[in-house]
Amino acid sequence: MISSESLAAYIRKTMPDAQVSVTDRTGTLDHLAVRVVSDAFKGKTPLDRHRMIYQALEAPMKDGRIHALELKAETPEGG
Repeated sequence: MISSESLAAYIRKTMPDAQVSVTDRTGTLDHLAVRVVSDAFKGKTPLDRHRMIYQALEAPMKDGRIHALELKAETPEGG
């Protein structure tokens, strides 16, 4: 399990401007839908954006606190 606040903190370590919203998909706090909005995504492909998020969350994914993620990665302009 990982709290929404802790997950957001991991992401903000690599993307300080990130706006992060987290939805618990199953009630177990390990299957999560995450929306990240950041200027860091400008000019990046969707795959590269997801890779950036996965890199930021490497530790909680490796130790099992996160089992599954559904990602949305957007720029502030909505792209």
